[in-house]
Amino acid sequence: MTPNAFPDAVHPITWPEGHRAAASFTFDVDAESCILAHDPSSTKRMSLMSHQSYGPRVAIPRLLQILDRQGIKGTFFIPGFTAESYPDTVRRIVDGGHEVAHHGYLHEQMQGIDAATEARYLDRGLDALERVAGIRPVGFRAPWWELNWHTPKLLADRGFLYDSSLLDGDAPYRLSVAEGDARDIVEIPVDWTLDDWEQYAFYPGVTGSGVIESPAKVQEMWTLEAEAHHAQGSCFVLTNHPFISGRPSKAVALERLIERVRGMEGMWVATLAEIARHTAETVAEVHQMGRVEIAGFPDAGVSMRPARVHSAAATFAASRR
Repeated sequence: MTPNAFPDAVHPITWPEGHRAAASFTFDVDAESCILAHDPSSTKRMSLMSHQSYGPRVAIPRLLQILDRQGIKGTFFIPGFTAESYPDTVRRIVDGGHEVAHHGYLHEQMQGIDAATEARYLDRGLDALERVAGIRPVGFRAPWWELNWHTPKLLADRGFLYDSSLLDGDAPYRLSVAEGDARDIVEIPVDWTLDDWEQYAFYPGVTGSGVIESPAKVQEMWTLEAEAHHAQGSCFVLTNHPFISGRPSKAVALERLIERVRGMEGMWVATLAEIARHTAETVAEVHQMGRVEIAGFPDAGVSMRPARVHSAAATFAASRR
């Protein structure tokens, strides 16, 4: 540790022998799905569809070359529709030894949907990934990072090992799936600072501010984040979208960042599945998030159920593979 390190004391973790921190490079292979979920009529927009298809058609091969050159494995969150539309791309990811994880079926809007509807999305995505790639993923990332309170239980019901959608920590931890349910899954937190969407994403009338940042500026920002995670012994998780960060200058900056992170002393660069298995096998504390309840606000007031932590055997989540 350095004098400038500020560890995540809420989620203590130790890393495998010889490592002081962890890092993972993840890719959300949304392709057309995220646009179609937002506006199905976008299918009529040829240029917009070409913008999204750049990811699986051009960017993924480039990114796979970078990962291979750097000697690391990534985690690719793939919607079921993307897998069905670009099966050869998905198989190429699998053949490269990378992790394929679940990212919905059509990158569906998740906010406020009921459990039965969400279960259908999960199952359809699972079926697509199994048909196309022959894999049953152990990891999930909610579209737009929007978990519902019932999502962790749905994931546990389907044997998922981990989720990577919440934003309440710098290190992975075990998350209780529901009140009164003895099961847990691993949560590997994310951060909007470490998402290329906020830096680069722009399409007229669809998303973004119109300000596309310089890759040099983004590389500097992400390097500072990686150095801080390394210093405090936590977990640096970068989220990239191939149709964004697979563009030429952005891909160059990404490889420079990977090279820098990989060279940090004691930095464990791993897939999220590897990090989740380590967490499940070594962390004994299980966290239950606090929850705010508002009934008839403002007349009935607001209540807060505090977050809780309890100890449990560190074997349950690791066994669900």
